[in-house]
Amino acid sequence: MSAAPDGIPEGMPCWADAMLPDVEAGKRFYGELFGWTFEDSGGEYGHYTQAFHDGKNVAALAPKPDGRMPTTWSVYFASSDAAATARRIHAAGGTMVMGPMSVGPYGTMLMAADPGGAVFGVWQAGSHKGFEKRGEPGAYGWTEVYTRDPKAVDAFYEAVFGFQGHDVSEQAGIDFAVWTPPGKPLTPEHALGGRAVMDDDRFPKEMPAHYLTYFVVADCDEAAATARRLRGRVLRDPQDSPHGRFAVLADDQSALFAVIDLSRAGRG
Repeated sequence: MSAAPDGIPEGMPCWADAMLPDVEAGKRFYGELFGWTFEDSGGEYGHYTQAFHDGKNVAALAPKPDGRMPTTWSVYFASSDAAATARRIHAAGGTMVMGPMSVGPYGTMLMAADPGGAVFGVWQAGSHKGFEKRGEPGAYGWTEVYTRDPKAVDAFYEAVFGFQGHDVSEQAGIDFAVWTPPGKPLTPEHALGGRAVMDDDRFPKEMPAHYLTYFVVADCDEAAATARRLRGRVLRDPQDSPHGRFAVLADDQSALFAVIDLSRAGRG
């Protein structure tokens, strides 16, 4: 995990944003938790609010235009042609939720759902290239989709993005696959995301398929304690893994995300 280049390769996670009922509350929560600063893009772009860490663009917060929409973090995959990606999504059994639509000079976006129902985004960069920092404290670190239909979902992401799935269930202790780009081996520098299976023992039956976005922190336990103090929730207590110490959290508006301290990799 290294700093993002100028122009993120096709199929790589390139952006993340949170849809919130109260962006000002979100700024207070994530500003204290991650040290983010913010810049409102203005009314023309629905007050989409960019988040920065050390002056680098790392994520965004957006006000929900409709209260019935979920309060959630979304991850976006890079595309050189959003319209072509949309056609592959449809052909592979996915569902278009929104777009493709132009976002001024910044780029073109779409939102879609995979065959298991998990919603994700696609971003064709214009002037907004995506993450300016990743894999460092205060920035994006990882993403994984949680599904109840792994066979259909694995085939879908292979067809749409060319992802190769590598079964690491034995090491993970759950039914889990790690994705790499086409032709790349399963090594840390090539791993780009993962797929986990939701079972009824660990996940409520009513919980829908979803993506979980991880942000890197310097101290996982401190981040979990800070989230609690800010009236967020700790849904999975800090624990060690081969990739770092992590915890699953929800902010004070119930948007789900995770934090991970990569300096503790190899302790799980």
